[in-house]
Amino acid sequence: MVEFDDTFRQHLRELFVWRRDVRRFRTDPLPAGAIDRLIETACLSPSVGLSQPWRFVVVEDEARRHAVIDDFKSCNADALKAYSGERAARYATLKLSGLERAPGHLAVFADKASDIGHGLGRATMPETTEYSVVAAITAMWLAARAEGIGIGWVSILNPDRIHAVLEVPPSWKLIAYLCMGYPEVECDRPELEQANWEHRRSADDFTLRR
Repeated sequence: MVEFDDTFRQHLRELFVWRRDVRRFRTDPLPAGAIDRLIETACLSPSVGLSQPWRFVVVEDEARRHAVIDDFKSCNADALKAYSGERAARYATLKLSGLERAPGHLAVFADKASDIGHGLGRATMPETTEYSVVAAITAMWLAARAEGIGIGWVSILNPDRIHAVLEVPPSWKLIAYLCMGYPEVECDRPELEQANWEHRRSADDFTLRR
């Protein structure tokens, strides 16, 4: 049995503190095999009924990358229209993706038609398929940070359009489009907090006791 001491636990907490949603990347290429290695780590994550529903698409083709960037720009323009006044002005200044500079692009899907796991645990809560994929992404995020690699989750995208751009099976549901690379700067505070878009609340704000 492996035992973890107080020093390890402190380092683990620091890893959580310094994990950031990165939007500003250096253009240095990632080491050969880095993305594959991080995918292997993600696949160690728990999944409902051992269904392992995660599906990864490493996006290397420049035409496909440009199509994703174009979709982001269109969706971001639409999102801006949902705000007005000062909030709209502030939104317009936010950097919400690192798609153009990040050396790595990775799309992560949930295969909702997979028979791996034989449906165990999903009859009453089928959404646990998607939750399992999110758990894998979180594991990858932390593993990447431990290597000095940043990840940015781009959610301002049209899933149907990304599905078509990447030509994946119909049963795959887009969960995340990730930018991967080395951050321009390191920080222990979320960028949106630094931009005064929102502030991080304490655990007590989200905890009930019954």
